[in-house]
Amino acid sequence: MSFLRRRSATPAGPDFDVLAMDPGDWPGNLGAGLLPAPDGTCQGVFLRYDLFGGRGPAMIIGNLPEGSPAREVEEGQVPFEVAQLLLALENDEEVTVVGTEDVPVMQGDNLLIVRRVKLSESRISCVQFDRSDNVLVTIAAWDRPITDDLYALLKPLPAELFQQG
Repeated sequence: MSFLRRRSATPAGPDFDVLAMDPGDWPGNLGAGLLPAPDGTCQGVFLRYDLFGGRGPAMIIGNLPEGSPAREVEEGQVPFEVAQLLLALENDEEVTVVGTEDVPVMQGDNLLIVRRVKLSESRISCVQFDRSDNVLVTIAAWDRPITDDLYALLKPLPAELFQQG
């Protein structure tokens, strides 16, 4: 996939393209967070899309490169993005992974193998897929299903969005 390429390193942001929905395409509020490593490298980026008027996000999209500690979850433990969604919603209910299912999805002319993560909390939808540059993309949504139409909205965001200034 040509749009899932590695970018040259930028000191103030991630050294990989961040695949998400363009903030201009989302009618609510957008927040972004970087996961820094002790050496200053970026270990992941997650974006919070809020449709609930400040009452919590409707969706979190995470991009975690290979080697990111946030990718290391134990059996049955929810992905990092699901934990962040629950935290932002102030939901302290224990949620676990109860199963996964691999589903083929077309992304333009490319085939993605999307892993649907089934959770004990049915109001959370979660999917994951690996990009060609070994970045794991995870989408966690609250109270709305993730349909194949969403993948058509995903695109790399400009590096300037993550520049410190």
